[in-house]
Amino acid sequence: MTLDDLRVFIAVCRAGSLSAVARDLGRTQSAVSQHIRRLERETGTALLERHPRGVSPTAAGLILRAAAADGIAGLDGALRRLDALVRGDGGSVRVTTGATTVRHFMAEAIVAFRGSHPRVSLEFRTENSSRSCFQALAADDLDLAWITIGDPVRGIEQRPVMRLPWVLAVAADDPLATRSRLEPADLGALRHIRLPENSTSRAHLDAALADAGIRISSDTSAADWDTALLLAELGLGHAVVPALPGWQVPGSDGPLRLVPLPALPPLAVGWAVRRWSALAPLARAFADEVARSCTVRAAAGGGGRGGP
Repeated sequence: MTLDDLRVFIAVCRAGSLSAVARDLGRTQSAVSQHIRRLERETGTALLERHPRGVSPTAAGLILRAAAADGIAGLDGALRRLDALVRGDGGSVRVTTGATTVRHFMAEAIVAFRGSHPRVSLEFRTENSSRSCFQALAADDLDLAWITIGDPVRGIEQRPVMRLPWVLAVAADDPLATRSRLEPADLGALRHIRLPENSTSRAHLDAALADAGIRISSDTSAADWDTALLLAELGLGHAVVPALPGWQVPGSDGPLRLVPLPALPPLAVGWAVRRWSALAPLARAFADEVARSCTVRAAAGGGGRGGP
């Protein structure tokens, strides 16, 4: 059993496909299969279930994947610390997050961090949901994930940074555009632009509306908050979205309005890591810089309230 065997096994569990991992690693499918067979011989049990369209870990495979991911993550973190020690003030910080997060939450912090750590490499990997970020954080050589805070996840620590109030995005000529605030009951008759099914923000919104006894219809969907905002501006419907600090919403003469929904519980966003106590100093410094920048912007009226 080698580290390469375990890395390949974790990759296969995440991708659900031997051929996909072979393509990603530039190897043959037979070579990837050999890693799995070697692990199965040494553990004495089947680790993957074969399906017509892929594979999934068995109960034994889930145990090995969890243990291997924790061990490899710790080893990779130690190697990065050693590399930073050898190189002086060099090193790297690896972050996974959504496609638009850097612009909304990190732009100023990145500039400040680069100024104080000019030799540090910043690497960003895009995922399409908080769940995908958790999986990437657990399986890969990553330091931090910026996510929508949700239910506890085994092996992951979450830390809120901001709480974002919900707003209704409407076109400027919509009758609701003149309102100073809206209540959940006002949303029942809207043409709702729904958020992605697998997003944590969608789950938060659905739960809040269910608690208020509100059901809203939808014939349009968006892959992210920015797209939902644009579709609302184009008059294709109404988007219930968190008020992001990076949005530059036009004023009274612009094509879009954001009407507050103060009765809906704010949406918490922030950092997720495997273990804060084991986080590399450079990654901790970057996380702290982003939190500081968000707090400053919130205090200046640029977005949601700061987290604890």
